[in-house]
Amino acid sequence: MTDDSGYLLDNRQTEAGERFDALAQLFDGSTFRHFDALGLGAGHRVWEVGAGGLSVPRGLAERVGPEGRVLATDLDTGWLTGAALPPNVEVRRHDIGRDDAPPETFDFVHARLVLVHVTDRAQALRTMAGALRPGGVLLIEDADPALQPLLCLDEYGPEQELGNRLRRGFRQLLAERGADLSYGRKLPRLLRELGLERVEADAYFPVTSPAATVLEAATVRQVRDSLVDRGLASEQEIERHLANVASGRLDLATAPMISAWGRRPAQPLDTPEA
Repeated sequence: MTDDSGYLLDNRQTEAGERFDALAQLFDGSTFRHFDALGLGAGHRVWEVGAGGLSVPRGLAERVGPEGRVLATDLDTGWLTGAALPPNVEVRRHDIGRDDAPPETFDFVHARLVLVHVTDRAQALRTMAGALRPGGVLLIEDADPALQPLLCLDEYGPEQELGNRLRRGFRQLLAERGADLSYGRKLPRLLRELGLERVEADAYFPVTSPAATVLEAATVRQVRDSLVDRGLASEQEIERHLANVASGRLDLATAPMISAWGRRPAQPLDTPEA
């Protein structure tokens, strides 16, 4: 991720591990489907940007095999360092919003739920695209909360209304930290503007699942102090919402995950200044 001073969901908090596990259950199936469809395979060199947890680096390592290599980077590598990762995974500390690209080039570069939180998203995209070898693939997956802003799609009672009101407060906190809540839909255009070819995109979001329940509880616990401090919710409302979530009565949705991809052409990329 980018500088933790601007990131609402601090990866150093205990709830971050719960969020990583829930996000893996919610989105790894879609992410890995894209890996396979885009031809990621044995011997490839991959850069996983803002890796966060373990599931995606492990999935990449399995696909590239012992002859391939995965570079997993993050500003905070605490969830990666010392973990049981395959030998073909290297972990480095890196700030995609500020640092230059690694000196090597890659067959495949991927980032999931990273750029929406990065202050200089344009520079981060240029950095990732510039790290591709000719013919290499850039796959960016990011949320678009403005496209589907609700926690409870079926708002039929006070429990669902409270959940949606807290979700509005959460979106407000994200926006105040510089998150672009409509970023996902812009990705196809941004990839074309970088000079990538064969650009495509799709969207996926769960409507209800046990993992979404875990994700919501961990997220609210992580941001509860900020919600209260900004007057967006009271302690009593947060406790009531957490109890509602724990009851299993709520159908909880996520923001759509937009997956966009393109290939670097044989000629040099046109990467104009933002």
